[in-house]
Amino acid sequence: MKLKLIASLGVIWGMSLHGFSQTLKLEDALTRAVEQYDQIKSKQFVALAAKQHTAFQKQQYLPDLSLAAQQSFGTINAQHGPMYAYGGLASGATSMPLAEQNWNAAFGSLYFANINWNVYTFGRIKNQVLLGSIKEQTTEADLAQEIFQHKIKTSAAYLNLLASQRIKYVQEKNLDRAQVFYEVTAARAESGLIAEVDAQLAKAEVSNAKSLQIKSYDKELEYSKQLALLLNDDFKTYQLDTTYNTSIPNRTVVKHEASIEKHPFLLFQNSKINESLQTEEILKSNRMPSVSAFGVLQGRGTGFDWNYIQDNSAYSSNYFKGVGINRANYLVGASLSWNLTNIFRFDTKNREQKLYTQAIQREYEKHKKDFIAQSLLADSQLKNAIDNFKETEIQLSAASLAYKQHNALYENGLTTLVDYTQALYSLNRAEIDYEIAQNNVWQALLLLAAAQGDFNIFLHHS
Repeated sequence: MKLKLIASLGVIWGMSLHGFSQTLKLEDALTRAVEQYDQIKSKQFVALAAKQHTAFQKQQYLPDLSLAAQQSFGTINAQHGPMYAYGGLASGATSMPLAEQNWNAAFGSLYFANINWNVYTFGRIKNQVLLGSIKEQTTEADLAQEIFQHKIKTSAAYLNLLASQRIKYVQEKNLDRAQVFYEVTAARAESGLIAEVDAQLAKAEVSNAKSLQIKSYDKELEYSKQLALLLNDDFKTYQLDTTYNTSIPNRTVVKHEASIEKHPFLLFQNSKINESLQTEEILKSNRMPSVSAFGVLQGRGTGFDWNYIQDNSAYSSNYFKGVGINRANYLVGASLSWNLTNIFRFDTKNREQKLYTQAIQREYEKHKKDFIAQSLLADSQLKNAIDNFKETEIQLSAASLAYKQHNALYENGLTTLVDYTQALYSLNRAEIDYEIAQNNVWQALLLLAAAQGDFNIFLHHS
């Protein structure tokens, strides 16, 4: 039992040393990328903030309700004469003018409740609420197009990493072939069957194959880093799904141009146009007046008696005498406020916004034409990639057969080392071209999905 446990631990330790890891499927990579990428999280918070902004605009329908309490201590000397309170800052002393200055002081108080309600704003608040809702749609569309773009980037990085891993595998096979050939050649050279120079040339081929294998591993590390960044993950090497190096899409997909309008980026641009149009409506409503209803309930207290003007000693500096309520008033009414110069101000502002709207519309049309052209190009590239892959299949089959023949001929002394190494090089090149061509088919399909704005084009052919 103890030996079995030690053996099991040894297997686990060996797996960890060799980088054993679970296969990362593309669907899982996309899920992790969307859930963990910081830029997407940032735009999710922006979308939530836009919802709160809309809620704030709806609250503008509520009336303004103010409560205040004031307690003060001071004199009440006053005199006849005009006064302008610059910026609304001034002190008020309520009393009849006295014959001369005195320093009699008492406590005073003021308590009031004030309500002001914009009963009718000619659509200003309504348009602000609508603008808030459209901004919500804009942030959500921005989030959707960010997620779409990130899926495309993650898929491209996934395919790039897979291609680099396949090329590294090809170079490892090439190194194994070169190593076996060197061992055979060295043994024959020691036996005097062939010249020593052949063994040295075979040794050079081993060194060259090893160099190519090291360079291919560097590429794998580079693309692993790119994928890790898109997944917001720590740097590591990934074990990827073999689906994309054992098959190709079985057919092409060509969609109608009208579907381009549903491209996530174009939907985002369209929401920006709607936002600008709604801003125009707000600017129009800002030229209109406002109808308000108001009400005030006020209570005041003072330490000065009613006959203080006749008798300057009729006051008390007692705190409790001044902070109570001696008099109360109320006031209700309605008002119409219309700043006529706003008609001219916001008319100019509205013309500015219209020009901005036209700029966004032209930008939308430009991107739409770009996506249509890119879609047609990607569809042609996909067809070419499939045709090229079929050619590499023929190339690989022929190169494999030629290598086997030259290997047999060289072992029997019927061909030269140069011919053999040329066959070895041709096979290595054919294997690399095959792997790249197969990966390019998937890359072309991904470009088609990116151009047409439908990621399912890629996933449904995986």
